[in-house]
Amino acid sequence: MSMDQLDYRIRDRIKEFLDEDIGYGDITSSTLIPEDQMAVGKLYFKEPGIASGLVEAATVFEVLGCQVTAYSKDGEEVKEKQVLLTVTGPARALLMGERLALNIVGRMAGIATQTMKVVNAVKKRNLKTRVAATRKTLPGLRDFDKRAVEHGGGDPHRFGLDDCVLIKDNHLQLVPSVTEAVKRAREGISFTKMVEIEVRSLEDAEEAARAGADIIMLDNIAPPEIKEWLGELDKKGLREGFIFEASGGITFKNAADYAAAGVDIISLGALTHSVRSLDVKFEIEMNK
Repeated sequence: MSMDQLDYRIRDRIKEFLDEDIGYGDITSSTLIPEDQMAVGKLYFKEPGIASGLVEAATVFEVLGCQVTAYSKDGEEVKEKQVLLTVTGPARALLMGERLALNIVGRMAGIATQTMKVVNAVKKRNLKTRVAATRKTLPGLRDFDKRAVEHGGGDPHRFGLDDCVLIKDNHLQLVPSVTEAVKRAREGISFTKMVEIEVRSLEDAEEAARAGADIIMLDNIAPPEIKEWLGELDKKGLREGFIFEASGGITFKNAADYAAAGVDIISLGALTHSVRSLDVKFEIEMNK
């Protein structure tokens, strides 16, 4: 996705968010603040973390007719109370955009910060293992959540069902075998798409490899078993040339253990569905 496309998607989504929050108007600000009153605001974290959502926050205020100056970039490590953005414009506009900007930045920075912690922990055990997200995101927030994962050094994994084939347990309940599932998938998609399949036994992992899957997901398998399975597959010449992903039951605390077991990818839904938002502040003062 190009930056132009990304900006377009962000702007449209943010307009929808603003419509939801503002409704027919900010009745508090319109009754308290003169229409011509100008103000300046500064956005910062109340705790250290990884910057994320700054482009989105800037877009919120720009859509409302404000001028934004950025002092940091998404993906950078920032300190407590380090000013990230300043916003100048009509006071009413700053007040209307404040909560949406804080909600977006807080969530995205929380995801990016937690992702970076997991990535760093994983690197200490296996430099080759990549940390990935999942599709466990709230509707409407996926683009934001996935970008935040990238800002934290993680991989977004699939953005949607059209990204690649991912054959899961429920699919396999409706298909005769692992081999047949891979065969049908390969015949039905373009050569540009990859085929991933979820397995829960060493036998199924071997069958998936022999059938020609590109990515083999070891689902809800403990690290010691994964290490053993990869060793057995390696002996049979079925380790190299395939991507092995671990998923299911992976948490912030045990992610590094899965990396040490030797998988290429670990995917955690917790990066987006169980993250704590960072504490973000937007201070507004009169622009004299």
